[in-house]
Amino acid sequence: MPILPMKPTIAIMGAGLALLGLSGCAEKNQLVVDSGVGVTSTLSACPNTAIPQHTGDVTVFNPPSSRDAAAIDVVATITNVRPACDETGAEIYATATFDVLGRRSDNRGARTVTLPYFSTIMRGGNTVVAKRLGSVTLNFADGSYRAQAQASGAGYINKAAATLPEDIRERITRKRKSGDPDAAIDPLSIPEVRSAMQRTSFELLVGFQLTQDQLQYNATR
Repeated sequence: MPILPMKPTIAIMGAGLALLGLSGCAEKNQLVVDSGVGVTSTLSACPNTAIPQHTGDVTVFNPPSSRDAAAIDVVATITNVRPACDETGAEIYATATFDVLGRRSDNRGARTVTLPYFSTIMRGGNTVVAKRLGSVTLNFADGSYRAQAQASGAGYINKAAATLPEDIRERITRKRKSGDPDAAIDPLSIPEVRSAMQRTSFELLVGFQLTQDQLQYNATR
């Protein structure tokens, strides 16, 4: 099984840390600096959701060894990723539903094409916590070049591991006034704060489970 690149450059969405700009008032866990200086940030233990680089589409060739454009049999793409998150329990349950759009080169006859995909929980951008494999089936009707299917990925995250320590949360969310010594300092620029943010950051990644040849094709085409 090839090692997939875990750089989430496509379809990033969801919670995590959202920078919302300036605000005159604050809700819980928001940082507000009076006199119009600073940022308001909202913290959540829910993971971001993304498609890792080069895994959002797959090309099937016939014959499999060919890489000629004329040999392209089926092309499929993951799109419309819709994340959801339940953080009410001791474990966070993160899900992502997505559509798979397929196109074939020969529309003669009804045909089914089953493609494998993965869902992975990543911590800190470089550690795989869990990985699940699934499959999605495209049903091409006779005379149709296109087909569409829906699939989903999910994973559990330990809530304690995804929660910032109280002292770090206080440094990020406490109110600051323009006369304070650290009023002009972005708390996210402080090394220990950045390190804590990285340790508690999780991602739910979904993509096609590609062979080494398929992955190389996507990376070099």
